Amino acid sequence: MNTLLLVLILLLVASATGVITRFVPTLPTPLIQIFLGALLAWPASGLHVELEPEIFLLLFIAPLLFADARRFPQREFMILRGPILALALGLVLFTVVGVGYFIHVLLPALPLAICFALAAILSPTDAVAVSSISGRLPVPPRLMRILEGESLMNDASGLVAFKFAIAAALTGTFSLADASLSFVIISVGGLAVGGLLAFGFNFLRTRLIERHLGEATTVQVILLVLLLPFAAYLLAEHLGMSGILSAVAAGMVMNRADSKRVGQLHARMQTQSVWEMVEFILNALVFLLLGFQLPAIISGALDHSLHDIGDFEFLRLLGYVAAISIALLASRFFWIWLAREVGRGATRLSGFLRGQPRLTSPDNSGRVPFKLMLAATLAGIRGTITLAAAMSLPQVMADGTPFPGRELLIFLATGVILFTLVTGSVGLPLVLRNLKIPADTHEFEEERKARIAGAEAAIYHIERYHHDRTGEFARNKTNDETILAFNDISSQLMSYYRERLTLHSADTATPQLAASRQLERETRLEALRAERRQYYKLRQRDHINDSVLRKLVREVDLAEAALTGDQSAAHH
Repeated sequence: MNTLLLVLILLLVASATGVITRFVPTLPTPLIQIFLGALLAWPASGLHVELEPEIFLLLFIAPLLFADARRFPQREFMILRGPILALALGLVLFTVVGVGYFIHVLLPALPLAICFALAAILSPTDAVAVSSISGRLPVPPRLMRILEGESLMNDASGLVAFKFAIAAALTGTFSLADASLSFVIISVGGLAVGGLLAFGFNFLRTRLIERHLGEATTVQVILLVLLLPFAAYLLAEHLGMSGILSAVAAGMVMNRADSKRVGQLHARMQTQSVWEMVEFILNALVFLLLGFQLPAIISGALDHSLHDIGDFEFLRLLGYVAAISIALLASRFFWIWLAREVGRGATRLSGFLRGQPRLTSPDNSGRVPFKLMLAATLAGIRGTITLAAAMSLPQVMADGTPFPGRELLIFLATGVILFTLVTGSVGLPLVLRNLKIPADTHEFEEERKARIAGAEAAIYHIERYHHDRTGEFARNKTNDETILAFNDISSQLMSYYRERLTLHSADTATPQLAASRQLERETRLEALRAERRQYYKLRQRDHINDSVLRKLVREVDLAEAALTGDQSAAHH
């Protein structure tokens, strides 16, 4: 009963944070959720939730990363694989070594291997926190894709580095060759397990379930998709591979498979709605749970059990948090600058070898703007993976003695999470406030051509369908009224798609046509909303029953969703 009550309270607070952010849009949602979680847990009689790292990774991180990977555009991932891997792999290793040594200098009482473990804990970034802060800011799409791709991949690299550092701390030995080989096996194995599992599930879904049972199995298929990230994570961990990368790979394979499923309208719409709700709940719960840990973490850091490494007052602890956070941001900025310089050199060499002139950026400077480098640095916000890894630190060493500074390490990791959240919340709006982002003409042109191709395909199919049905009517000697009605319907649909061709044609698209299309959309929306209000009035007067109301309102809702979903194109 207590567990059920706790779950209900968490869900209630999670929904309340969504309402609060509407009234206080300047504060990022994760900070509000952390504050509310700490507020509920702080009093002596408050709620207390122990965070089990393995369960936390399974229940929250695996499905969230699966959903992010399922939504991430694969073409952009392949195009941006260089900077993504440079941040997800190169920056993680650079952080473990560089910041690890810095922590050892700052806290010489801690063994070097444990300092490396703390640096590995602090290396992964959190895409949820970044997107919640940058959602209302003018972040360049390319930069946002790189940050999202980085957070998909660096969770696994950071956790693997953490595992090796802990093993070195416990055993006192470390082999770079063995660690490198194990890293490759764990990473590639995790990707293979998740990819094969998702491929097998998609084969069963398309060849057996949907082909023979159709839309009747929509709910069952959605439930299986919800269970897929948990299965991928558990299977990979059972085989000694990376469960995080397995969940990511499963999401990417499902993304690829879904792009080939032309039918299954109801399944696609319901799956999207279900995942939106699941993601909102899980994102809220992870930061609420982080807040629930704060009182215990702070009291543990101030406890007398830390006397073996010195008497750390609270202000000194805060100073260590600030120093480590600044070191993390500095190393991240340096790595981004280094990657930029290496990229410019490679571009120049490639152009020289091909006999081409020097390639430059859109502003003809050949440089990544300093503001973008600073924004990418501030976007290195730590989050839930960092906390889960910190909480998984062992209690004792191999000889049975207490693990050195465990409470201090957890406090420092939590402090860095809060520090980077605050600096990102304050710094990103300042950096991006007056940033001039050129219009993404490439994506707009792709959308325009796709809409034209879709309209042309519809016109061609209407003509073929009209021709076939007309022949069928002639053979069956259908009455003239039906034929005239069918001709009128075909003519209206052809006119509608020809208007769309005119609107999106590069030669004829004008602001006047776009404005008229927008007016038409607004008028249609007003008509649909009036239609819906009338249905509800008829139900209130008992002129129709609930079943008829739901059917009619659903039709209006789908029509309105189609109009509002297409509205973004009208603004271009």
